[in-house]
Amino acid sequence: MTSPSDMNSNLNRFRSIALGSSSKQSDPQQQQQQQPQETLKLKLRRTPKEEHEPEHYEDLQLDFNPSLFRSLERFLPENLLSSTRTEKVRAMSDLLLRYSPETERIRVQKHREYRQNILSSYQRLHGELYTLDPASFFVPSFLDAVSKRSEESFKSIIVRVAPGIYTFDMFKPQFCQMFIAEVENMEKWFHYSKSSMMRPTTINRFGVVLDDFGLGSMLQKLLEDFISPISQFLFPEVCGTGLDSHHGYAIEYGKYRDTDVGFHVDDSEVTLNVCLGNQFTGAELYFRGVRCDNHVTSEIKENYDYSQVSGQAVLHHGRHRHGARAITSGRLVNLIMWCRSSTFREAKRYQKDFSSWCGGCKVEKHYRQQAAIKATVEALKRRGAER
Repeated sequence: MTSPSDMNSNLNRFRSIALGSSSKQSDPQQQQQQQPQETLKLKLRRTPKEEHEPEHYEDLQLDFNPSLFRSLERFLPENLLSSTRTEKVRAMSDLLLRYSPETERIRVQKHREYRQNILSSYQRLHGELYTLDPASFFVPSFLDAVSKRSEESFKSIIVRVAPGIYTFDMFKPQFCQMFIAEVENMEKWFHYSKSSMMRPTTINRFGVVLDDFGLGSMLQKLLEDFISPISQFLFPEVCGTGLDSHHGYAIEYGKYRDTDVGFHVDDSEVTLNVCLGNQFTGAELYFRGVRCDNHVTSEIKENYDYSQVSGQAVLHHGRHRHGARAITSGRLVNLIMWCRSSTFREAKRYQKDFSSWCGGCKVEKHYRQQAAIKATVEALKRRGAER
């Protein structure tokens, strides 16, 4: 998927090229053979139709960031704006692939083939995991609190263990056991099929991307119906109108697996981390303060360590600096979901100060206020002396 940092530059490039550049292609005849006729005729508007409300694409498995589709949709010609979402997705996907760099087209095609290979060959161990069944998955207290969706109900189950870090009981033991078995089955499938596995992040040597195995729809429903309502209550400053897309994966700690996770921040607005294992020691999570992109490496003043509990969820700001200490015995599997908000990411382009949640911005704002007060006092003193 296109990274958020590249999305805006990509959108500008795609728009400028697609406004009428088919004559600039190095080999128009070859392009004609490779692209559908309707795609070749597609040209974007020169200015967006601001009053048009774009579709939501976060529930779909797309090769590019869903936010890119939402931004690009306002530039579609009138006949496409009134068409179905499926037709708009096809047209925009063809356009994005057509004008993407060759390396990006190769990456997209390889990932598409990778997923198709898994979905066509992988035999699910517990098929019931792939459709969200709240009564089977969740402990009654969690299910009851979210169904009521009130401040009082959320407070009844959520414990604020440190600033910006919240825990609550979430999954039943049976679900945890089934999920661990499913992850083991995924790992075995890769081993016996002699396929190479795409790991969930750059810092994990083990673990699986759950969306690649067909769990994307289940996780998206988990996000929309359960995690988003809680997050809007706990993290209103970054949730925008709600969380609408995710990156879901499982990581494994233990012998011949990852033993720890280094200090980092997540590519998310809110992160859900649920411990599924119960036979282990060590692997404590540690948190070191929330920081925006400009202050990720700033001084550490906040310190909090958390001992993981099976079935218990930890919900924290995606920019909360954290890591996991070494596991000392046993084995542990964690279900992690990076939860994202397209509206917050769009608004972030125009915002510089995040003092409502970033520790670094908060300090800088304090210093600015102190400097302004000092300058005002000195100006008043000078004015009094002059009189």
